[in-house]
Amino acid sequence: MEAAWRQAGRGRGRARASGQAGIGLCARGGANGGAARPGSGSGSGRGRGGGGGGSSTPCIPLTGSGSSSLGARELSSQKKFDEIKKANQAAAKKFVEDQFSSSSEEDEDSEGKHGKILAKTFTTYTNQTDGDASELERTRQYVNEAFQSGALTCLICIASVKRNQAVWSCSGCFCIFHMPCIQKWAKDSLFLISSPLTDDDFGKKDYPWPCPKCRFEYKRSETPTRYYCYCGKVEDPELDPWLVPHSCGQVCEREFKPPCGHKCLLLCHPGPCPPCPKMVTIACYCKKAKPVPRRCSTKEWSCQLPCGRKLPCGQHSCENPCHPGDCQSCPRVSKQRCVCGRQITERLCACPFWQCEQVCGRTLPCGNHTCEQVCHSGPCGECPRSGKRPCPCEKSMFFLPCTEDVPTCGDSCDKVLECGIHRCSQRCHRGPCEICRQEVEKQCRCGKHTKRMPCHKPYLCETKCTKIRDCQKHQCKRKCCSGNCPPCDQLCGRTLGCRNHKCPSVCHRGSCYPCPETVDVLCNCGKTVLQVPCGRERSTKPPKCKELCSRPPTCHHPSQEKHSCHFGPCPACRQSCQKVLKCGHLCPASCHDEALVKQTGLHQPAGPWEQPSEPAFIQTALPCPPCQIPLLTECLGQHEASPLPCHSAGPYSCKRFCGRLLDCKNHTCMKECHKFTKVNGNTDRQKASPECSHCEEACTKPRPPGCPHSCILPCHPDQCPPCVQMLKIKCHCKLTNLYVECIKITCADLKEKDLLSSCKNQCPKELPCGHRCKEICHSGDCPQNCNQKVKLRCPCKRMKKELQCSKVQEGQVSLECDTLCKEMKRKASEIKEAEAKAAIEEEKRRQQAELEAFENRLKGRRKNKRRKDDVEVEQSVWQKYKNFIMLPVCGVAVVMLAWLMAYNN
Repeated sequence: MEAAWRQAGRGRGRARASGQAGIGLCARGGANGGAARPGSGSGSGRGRGGGGGGSSTPCIPLTGSGSSSLGARELSSQKKFDEIKKANQAAAKKFVEDQFSSSSEEDEDSEGKHGKILAKTFTTYTNQTDGDASELERTRQYVNEAFQSGALTCLICIASVKRNQAVWSCSGCFCIFHMPCIQKWAKDSLFLISSPLTDDDFGKKDYPWPCPKCRFEYKRSETPTRYYCYCGKVEDPELDPWLVPHSCGQVCEREFKPPCGHKCLLLCHPGPCPPCPKMVTIACYCKKAKPVPRRCSTKEWSCQLPCGRKLPCGQHSCENPCHPGDCQSCPRVSKQRCVCGRQITERLCACPFWQCEQVCGRTLPCGNHTCEQVCHSGPCGECPRSGKRPCPCEKSMFFLPCTEDVPTCGDSCDKVLECGIHRCSQRCHRGPCEICRQEVEKQCRCGKHTKRMPCHKPYLCETKCTKIRDCQKHQCKRKCCSGNCPPCDQLCGRTLGCRNHKCPSVCHRGSCYPCPETVDVLCNCGKTVLQVPCGRERSTKPPKCKELCSRPPTCHHPSQEKHSCHFGPCPACRQSCQKVLKCGHLCPASCHDEALVKQTGLHQPAGPWEQPSEPAFIQTALPCPPCQIPLLTECLGQHEASPLPCHSAGPYSCKRFCGRLLDCKNHTCMKECHKFTKVNGNTDRQKASPECSHCEEACTKPRPPGCPHSCILPCHPDQCPPCVQMLKIKCHCKLTNLYVECIKITCADLKEKDLLSSCKNQCPKELPCGHRCKEICHSGDCPQNCNQKVKLRCPCKRMKKELQCSKVQEGQVSLECDTLCKEMKRKASEIKEAEAKAAIEEEKRRQQAELEAFENRLKGRRKNKRRKDDVEVEQSVWQKYKNFIMLPVCGVAVVMLAWLMAYNN
């Protein structure tokens, strides 16, 4: 702690040294009054205000004369002095906490921000398509590494990849490199490949260059020249703290691998795209089951039904469950003949063609030899010794029987020997030729020496090659080298970029591959390991460990509070004290063995820049506070038991009514909660005590159901006497008033109440059919079976019949019209049709007359505008005589209708 204070003091001393006239003190005004940060506003010497936007006191430079300068400028107020002193002490304390705290608040804030960015990046994948978030683990790992300190490392230069640097991502392993590093790597790789080539060969082939990590090959034209985001849409993406580093923030839309026709739905991200979450409808492998909707990434599925496809044997069907690809070979066994048909054996049905081990042995067409082929199909063919046959040197041809061997021709063999230069000098012979034994003058492989020796022997001199190999460092030193020196086989041995290992590859030109080793960065306890590329362990922050801290406690507790592994001192103990108090309870307060108490000293500092000689807070053990454990304490009247602190527990009044049952057994004591005295050992809390009040009210016991009268006795504990007063009630038909004793009506059952409420007269209610009910005054609905006679008529009202009312209402009986009714209806309809036709014809004639009159008026206007002559329209025969025709017909119809009605009645 003292070292931290000294370090903070040195920081302020440097700030004072940077000022021109001493220390510039800025006191913030208003409600935001605080202190300037050490080394910024207080030591800058420029006199900046302390608050953003608030009123502030201008900064006044102070000389080194201390309090005398302050008194000269009227700023020696004790209040300002205390404020500045507190501000400096708070700044020093914050500096110490930031340097030596076990957990950094900045890391916690960054973790929260990273979590929001991850959730925003995966929103489209999880919300719009209801994708499973478990499929994003691999992509989530790459995105987390993009945020972690030192996790993204360029394997070429072994340096951290920062957010504002141009990068390039490999499409094979998704590793990220600096743009200048990968460009230099590609250039060097292409140079190493093209350096052994001649000018004629160079440029004929597009030689690739590999990724430094996964060796994925890229074409020369794919050498990165510009900085793009991960999805390749935006060039030079802007730095946004709320986006994944080097991301454009747009939807990725890269094609899935393997391609399925859909595109990635995540926001622009590092690493591989997750499986396709789209829903497609697809059938199973065997196409027997109905298509079902499935995720595109797992669209292939099996219905588990038997396949049923014909196997290659052509006899059996596949019995395996629904499967992809071709069916397996038939697993059944059957009896099959060999190719020649001599043997029969049980074999797999999938291998129907097989050969036995017997030689054919059939006589050839020559009649002298037999077929030497093993178990074959078809004819044996001609004898191989028949026809025109050459001699061993193939210079002469002989026609001989198949029983005789071909003789030698006697000429020289003249076949080319194994050396490829000379020919065989022997006569025509059977078998291989001998080796070449001629002596020739041979030149060694390097071309520097010659020697005469047999042709079949190789000639290598002892001269060592002095050419430099392709590594441009070592000589060839191979004996008699032809000039095409092999690659260098020595180890490179150069120190890699990690500065820890040497290159294990064969000697080469250009840059070495990145160090393949990884180094473990441990937490404080060593249980959590973070693997980083070799060389990055010095600048990588230790990982956050999830294991519990194993340090011993510094307070009186046997074990400390569980917290994660950390560097620096353990946090203050927050467990309960658990010390035994005087009352016998355990102290429930937080541990106060190492409480920080402000130290008040006699030393008065000369100025706010001077640090006190003793710390402002010291750790000391505080006494336990009063016992606050709640004890259940009953009130005076024993109504409730409230929890009271142990140090102040005692009898009290709950301010409720007493509530004990009085001697009348009907009412309770209405006094406020009071002391309860037990009489004759009575422990019943519901029984009244001598301190309770006495009942002076009338009887309030409930009366029997239906009794509206009250009890005539005062409040008493026994049952009330029966009620003999008369009740006035209405009968069931609501027409007669009846008087019955109250006890009879309240004690009667349902049947008796029904009889008491009946006036013994006929029920006046009307049935749905319109007739009066025939029953005696009764309760409930009237019976629906009406037995009165009613008249039923046919639809045309001509015929009628008397029937029972209930049958008519139920629709069991109906009266239909006869043939006479139908004939009358037909005649009436014919009259109506005739009238309608006559009216239509009359309307047509009227319209024709109006049209002719209109045309005549038009003709008169076109000529000399003469007056229109009145056009007299001649009436038709129907218009003239319709009244004389219709009146008799209507009269006859009315007379017939009246006669029919009288006849039916």
